[in-house]
Amino acid sequence: MKITYNPKLKALAKNLRNNATKSEIILWGYLKGRKMMGYKFSRQKPIDNYIADFFCNELKLTIELDGYSHQIDEVFEKDLKKTKVLNNLGISVLHFDDKDVFENIDNVLREIEQFMINFEKLK
Repeated sequence: MKITYNPKLKALAKNLRNNATKSEIILWGYLKGRKMMGYKFSRQKPIDNYIADFFCNELKLTIELDGYSHQIDEVFEKDLKKTKVLNNLGISVLHFDDKDVFENIDNVLREIEQFMINFEKLK
């Protein structure tokens, strides 16, 4: 299935990149420049009618960082819908709490790396 985006989200995505959360800045330090197994990630990537925190086209992988607001029912429901839409586009979604990035970045990186290893086994 072809991945498209709503061009109206371009300015919002740029704004989000320029105002990244602390957890996004930390994780981006590990993802940028093909540092993880040579895969290229983009930040705040418009996909369909959503913006993915991080996206790797080759892996068809989105990584979402969930802060405190994601515990609110309304935000949680939007996250579920977003994940379902992305999954229907053939995109896998990994969710991590901001707290995990701050307190346990090694486990976050291991889980992302394990996804990459599994992807390569299926190639």
